Amino acid sequence: MKKLKNDNKSRDSNPEMANPFDIFTDEIIFSILDHLNDDPFAKRSFSSVCKSFYFIESRHRRVLKPLRSDLLPRTFHRYPSISHLDLSLCPLVDDNSLAAVSAAWKSTLRSIDLSRSRSFTSVGLSTLVNNCSGLIEIDLSNGTELTDSAAKAIAEARSLETLRLARCKKITDIGIGCIAVGCKKLRTIGLRWCMRITDLGVGLIAMKCKEIRSLDLSYLPITEKCLQQLQQLQHLEDLVLEGCHGIDDDGLATLSHYCKSIKMINVSNCQNLSHIGLSSLTNGAKSLEQLILANGPSVTTDLAKCLSQFSCLRSIKLDGCLVTCSGINAIADWKASLDELSFSKCSGLTDECLCYLTERHKDLRKLDITCCRKITYAAIQGITNSCTSLTSLRMESCSLVPKEAFILIGQHCQLLEELDVTDNETDDEGSKI
Repeated sequence: MKKLKNDNKSRDSNPEMANPFDIFTDEIIFSILDHLNDDPFAKRSFSSVCKSFYFIESRHRRVLKPLRSDLLPRTFHRYPSISHLDLSLCPLVDDNSLAAVSAAWKSTLRSIDLSRSRSFTSVGLSTLVNNCSGLIEIDLSNGTELTDSAAKAIAEARSLETLRLARCKKITDIGIGCIAVGCKKLRTIGLRWCMRITDLGVGLIAMKCKEIRSLDLSYLPITEKCLQQLQQLQHLEDLVLEGCHGIDDDGLATLSHYCKSIKMINVSNCQNLSHIGLSSLTNGAKSLEQLILANGPSVTTDLAKCLSQFSCLRSIKLDGCLVTCSGINAIADWKASLDELSFSKCSGLTDECLCYLTERHKDLRKLDITCCRKITYAAIQGITNSCTSLTSLRMESCSLVPKEAFILIGQHCQLLEELDVTDNETDDEGSKI
């Protein structure tokens, strides 16, 4: 105790030892801050300790998500090293704001999210792209007023790797052609609900952007001609064709010859597809790991036998599909072990087939039975006895499941990270899980 008092006295008499953290370099403290990335409140507490911590945290920060665009000018000087700017909460970002952003973080900005900002034009985009030559990701989703002139401005971003244009309904094949020619390093592009983009525009992307890994063509007026063009994308891994009513079984047969690299395919809400078209993919898509068939064909024995041919398949989403017990039992009999299954709003799912399924696929990590209103205590008992490694269980509005079933979940599923029991009958005892 006497020694401690002497140490305190020597520290008080030596101003250089007033802050023990002064002996650490900025790089060491930056490393400490790197471990706080998952907890923004921890970083806030850190910066509140003292002025030096406040200053260090401001220089370390790389990600910024302001609540209002009028707060932006205050951040330019305080945070000099921002690489990702999320303006999705700022609907009033205009051309002047983009000009100021590009001037402040000219050398550091790599990613910007403008998915809910609608006050800027192609002029602001052009300024942003020309000043921030290091941009690799831009999100312009919901830019319903953006036209081909905006696409032309984006084309100047030569280093761009990720571009999201969901609901940019005024951009046409001409604009996409400009992007395809200018942004040859693209690896991810989202064109969901870009209603003026046709087979021609997608073909230009496939022709010029050879590095594409992820392609979202949801709800585009495309046909099988478009799928023929995709043969040029030798590295394509994720393909989303949700709501593409021009795609049928013959179209998927065309795709089957060139889809060796595909790991995920989403053909939800494709009303013209059946198990016949999917069976044609088995010849080419040897690497397929995830298949999304929401609101698709009925889950019958024929469909299950078809899907069993995908030897690498680990995740299936059948949300909204009409399921039959014979189809579910056929899936249960697969040799391959599944990690994820989703049956959200599958009204035909029963206790019997769900218990049989989970008994055969005991390594399941994620299970979604939202709004499966026929399942009862027996189904939960079967799930918890068999799938003890579950990390996610979604069972919203399973109205026949009694409160006693939740105790089973807590007792057997110790690895759960996500549990959705919205609109279910539970009590304090069940909530203790």
